[in-house]
Parts: sequence; structure tokens; C-alpha cells
Amino acid sequence: MGKRSPLAPAGLPDLPVISGVRFATVAAGVRYSGRTDVMLAVCAPGTTIAGVFTRSATRAAPVLDCQAKLGKPLADGAAILVNSGNANAFTGRNGQEAVDKIVNATASITGVPAAAVFTASTGVIGEPLPFDRITEKLSELSAHLSPSGMADAAAAIMTTDTYAKAATATCTMGGKTVQIAGIAKGSGMIAPDMATMLVYIFTDAQVDQDALQAMTTRATDTTFNCITVDSDTSTSDSLLVAATGTSGADASSDVGFEKCLRDVMLDLAHQVVRDGEGATKFVEIEVTGALSDADAKTHGLSIANSPLVKTAIAGEDPNWGRVVMAIGKSGAAADRDTLSIWFGDVHVAENGWVSPNYSEAEAAKHMKSDHIRIRVDCGMGDGRATVWTCDLTHGYIDINADYRS
Repeated sequence: MGKRSPLAPAGLPDLPVISGVRFATVAAGVRYSGRTDVMLAVCAPGTTIAGVFTRSATRAAPVLDCQAKLGKPLADGAAILVNSGNANAFTGRNGQEAVDKIVNATASITGVPAAAVFTASTGVIGEPLPFDRITEKLSELSAHLSPSGMADAAAAIMTTDTYAKAATATCTMGGKTVQIAGIAKGSGMIAPDMATMLVYIFTDAQVDQDALQAMTTRATDTTFNCITVDSDTSTSDSLLVAATGTSGADASSDVGFEKCLRDVMLDLAHQVVRDGEGATKFVEIEVTGALSDADAKTHGLSIANSPLVKTAIAGEDPNWGRVVMAIGKSGAAADRDTLSIWFGDVHVAENGWVSPNYSEAEAAKHMKSDHIRIRVDCGMGDGRATVWTCDLTHGYIDINADYRS
């Protein structure tokens, strides 16, 4: 972990205790000695779990295992075990064997059925996971399970992250208070293709599994699926939402709860971008006037993933020609002569040409901010989307050139 990102929040929010879930962490030496690198969460019987996962064709064994388990009854509770330092990805038969060993050992220690034990691994790809270092620590983890351990869990799952990430929200239903809190890890290898990185969200609401899955999928589409750091989709991306039901408040059809869930997810998604490897600028890209929302999102991601756009932002250069280029190459419908572009509040281009009132000095002033806003109106329809990214600096090269060493 490097120097704390200049875009990082002041610190973790005050995380509420989510009734029905307990956490523990430990230093198992998966890759580095003396570093907390394993977290265990155990959820109460009756918990429902929803999830979204990477669509990578080379996804890791833990992802495949979680996908196979999702949607099954969890009458006897559930457990989530995550390690950092090793992704257990591209490890052949050894990968599934490691998952099986960890799952069965976790089930034995916690009393949770193996079919309800969800695992994830993050870190270096292509190296066998030393699962025995994890299983040897399970008794210690089980002995230290605590309802107040979520903050430590957020730190345990980090890899190149420069800070732990957490978010929380509270909502009321039928006079009952419902708590939602989540943690995430992610800094590099971040691109939208389900969700990105690892995310674990917990709530004491009672939510039917099908409803929870639908809410999670919808919220993902406009949060984690709308961020990118480097256009690279991980082999290990996983997001799980666990609803313990202990509050007694049924949120299965509550739009207020779904909004709160999305708020937590969006907060975490923004934190991942703010911790983008080497990032110095948080970038918001809004596209309007496209033929469809899908086209707007395609344009937005083309801009957000362009190395030329991202390096121009790093250099604080209001080079709107690079935005034009990114729109033109996106593959979505565009018309040069109806295009308008803004940097912040500065109208840069309109009707396919530089705006007659364009001020380079004002645009350059906006580019010096640590929160850059780019708005594009395609002038073709009602489609709109917002995506978020960061700049591309030499720090990204430094981190990834030395990642395994």
C-alpha cells in the first residue's frame, strides 16, 4: 500500500452494528507477513444473499463457486471469507481444490453449511493460493467474531488500495429503522463488467432473495458498472449483499430501501475511483442527448477509458479535441455537427465547432481542480448516462510495474 490517495475521504464513516452479522480478521501471511489479510463474516440463519460477479472468461475459482451457490436457501446462516495477497485465479485444478479446502474448513468451524460459505480472493494472479495458511487461522477467526468488526474487515481485504473503504445509510420502514453498511476494495484493474473489485454490503432488513437480487442488479448498473480506472476487468470481481432480516422490517418492495442501497453502492464506487492507482483527479462525465441511455453510457465510457483524455486531465490541459475523438471512436451513434461539450461550466464546443464564447483560460482553471466535470450533449435524442473515472499519471506505471515484487 502506497501513500494515501490525495482524493481520499478524511476517514472511515462511523459504521453501525448490523444485527445478525459478526466479523473477524487475522494476519495469515498469505503473501506478506505481519499484514492483516483475511476477513470472516458470519451471518445469522435466515439471511438472504444477492450478488453480481465479473463476466471475465478467465474468472477465478472463488467466483465460479460463489455463482454456483447464489440463490440457494440459507436457513442455517451464511459465511463470507475473503483473503488478500493472492487472487487464486488462473491456478487450474489447484484453484478449486483451495476453495474446497477453505469452504469445508470454514463450515466445520462456524457450523454454517458448506453450501452457504462464500469465498473470494484478491491479489496476484497465477500463483497457487497457500490455503493452509488460511485454514490454520480459522479457529482464531471464529473465536474473535464480533458485531463491531466491519472496519477491520475493510482493511483486511485491501491490496494496492491506499485506504480502507466503507459507506453506510439508514432508512425507516413502517416505523422500524433499517441499517445498511458496506465495505469495498479496489484501486487498479477496475472497469465495469458487472461490478468491479470486491464489495460486501450488509443490512438488517428482511428482503426476499429474488427482490434483493433484482435491487442489487439494478443498483450495480448505475454505480459499479459506471466506473473505470484503467479499462481492465478483473478475474475476481465480486459483490455480495447480505440481508439478515433481524430488524423485522420487510424491504422486499420498498423503494426507499432500494435508494439507500444504491446510495451506499455509489459511495463505495466513487471511493474506488478516488483511490485509482496514481490518481490525482476525480472525473465525472455526463452524456446527454444520445439516441439511447445505452449509447450515452458507451460514449461516456469511451471518454473515461481514453488514455489521451486521461493524460490530458492529468496534465490539466483542456484538450477538448480528445473528447471529440473518444466520442467518434465509441461505436455509438454520434453526429459531429450537433455535438456540444463543457468543461465544468465552460462551454467549450457547440454545433460541431468551438464555441464562440470559449475561454481557454477559464477551461484551464477548471482543469486545476481535483474534481473535473465533463459534459457532452450529443444533440440527437433523450439518452443520458453518467460515468466516473480518474486521471492517468506516472504513478499508475510505478505501482503496476512493481506489483509482484
